[in-house]
Amino acid sequence: MLLRWRRDVRHFAPDPLAEGDMAELLEQAALSPSVGHSQPWRFVRLRSPELRDRLAHHVDAENLRAARRYAGEARHGDYLALKLHGIREAPELLAVFCDEHASAGHGLGIATMPEMLRYSCVGAIQTLWLAARIRGIGLGWVSILDPHAVGAMLDVPDHWSLIALLCIGYPLAPSETPELEQKGWQAREPLADRLFER
Repeated sequence: MLLRWRRDVRHFAPDPLAEGDMAELLEQAALSPSVGHSQPWRFVRLRSPELRDRLAHHVDAENLRAARRYAGEARHGDYLALKLHGIREAPELLAVFCDEHASAGHGLGIATMPEMLRYSCVGAIQTLWLAARIRGIGLGWVSILDPHAVGAMLDVPDHWSLIALLCIGYPLAPSETPELEQKGWQAREPLADRLFER
């Protein structure tokens, strides 16, 4: 049930998160494994209403730009009908960056696969997602954005790469079926089609 309900939430209740809950989620995310124990994640909590508004407008503009790829297709209207972020509604916004020059770990494990730093950050996000779910808290990952523009907006160091912009809060309603599946965009495909042996 934990994994089945781990939805990408876009519809949030207005209830705020307790500060203690948010602190615990971040502490648990920071317990995630990382390459060379580098702990390259950098969490930026977005508390400014002005920044939230700028981010929402940026994502809305990128969303309209992304819609162009479906122009002339039957899916164009379906795409425009999707709600793809909860930036305005979510009680918490969290940007997760990867410090590409993390000094912790002393470079262990990244000589041939430097992308492992970013993968470590993704693992921390998954840990945060599951820790949130246990508390009945939902998380939505916003990907329709320009990572460089968001990094500049948040005034972070140039060697930090944006991994995720996360909307966090209590979902309006729990669901075991992904919203994109409910709306007919994409059903879950069989595992057998994605499992190979050599």
